Amino acid sequence: MAYLVVFVGGGLGAMLRHFINTFSGRLLGTAFPYHTFLINVTGSIVMGLIAGYFAFKGGSSQHFRLFLMTGILGGYTTFSAFSLDAALLYERGAIGLAALYVLGSVVLAIAGLFAGLALVRAIT
Repeated sequence: MAYLVVFVGGGLGAMLRHFINTFSGRLLGTAFPYHTFLINVTGSIVMGLIAGYFAFKGGSSQHFRLFLMTGILGGYTTFSAFSLDAALLYERGAIGLAALYVLGSVVLAIAGLFAGLALVRAIT
């Protein structure tokens, strides 16, 4: 059953990632990988919120945790795509953009996780 809930959640997360990829590409263009940047940052914020909630409130089943964190967020977040995007920017000669992308993604994703944890701590 655990594999099934991860499978279903992963499919939903991947569908959401595809939507963000398509929507942000149309809205913001493709010169910079905004899509992956947004997904990594928002995914980390949501991971912080969920992890904080489960840590401080508890009370949910293991299957529900697997569905949300491993399934949906695992299918949604894209650090493998992050690596590819950074390499492509570098290979295009956009070294400054590649550096900004890598540093911005990592710093804001980690900051987002801490912000999510802090928010849950503050409201619980």
